[in-house]
Amino acid sequence: MYSQAEENYLKCIYALEMEHGEEVSTNLIASKIKTKASSVTDMLKKLSTKDLVAYKKYQGVKLTERGRETALRVVRKHRLWECFLVQKLDFKWDEVHEIAEQLEHIESDLLIDKLDAFLRFPKTDPHGDPIPDKHGRMIISETVKVLDMKIGSSGILTGVRDSSGPFLKYLNKKNLALGDKIKVIDIEPYDQSVHIETRTHRLVISNNVAENLYLRNVK
Repeated sequence: MYSQAEENYLKCIYALEMEHGEEVSTNLIASKIKTKASSVTDMLKKLSTKDLVAYKKYQGVKLTERGRETALRVVRKHRLWECFLVQKLDFKWDEVHEIAEQLEHIESDLLIDKLDAFLRFPKTDPHGDPIPDKHGRMIISETVKVLDMKIGSSGILTGVRDSSGPFLKYLNKKNLALGDKIKVIDIEPYDQSVHIETRTHRLVISNNVAENLYLRNVK
């Protein structure tokens, strides 16, 4: 239906829209995909002719309804495959992203629907990101960054902003995982590093790490 490169661009634009708003700049896409802005422009023109994006030079780009549906279909496949790899094949959460990047381009909707049912219709992937259903609908829980929490407040770790291997390996070393209850004990005025407490231990995390951890049910 669409090439892997086209699907990757649509998924990238979707992620950037969710993070930065509707209009996404060419340079922002180039930075995320790690390619030249001129290459991005060429692809956006191609996607525009297929009614997948609305693109105007110097004004950014946004997904059309068809483009959003296609992007969500790819996102759904990627996140379901991540669940399968972690739950059924015992991969670690820092190992699954690159494999899912390959599996997400499988065409068969029937296979993905059966995979969803086999996994008992999970709502989130191993990184806490919501999984769209076959109609593109998903439940997005209200979350708060650890960085934005007050001293004495607590919540459940339900997602990470940075799902890269190095960051997830860092969390493994610090014995932090989804489902952990985290309480903010103190915040250092000098560098905004955060002292946190889980059910098993206390540790200090940097400002950058605190910005990449999402909690829900914050009290």
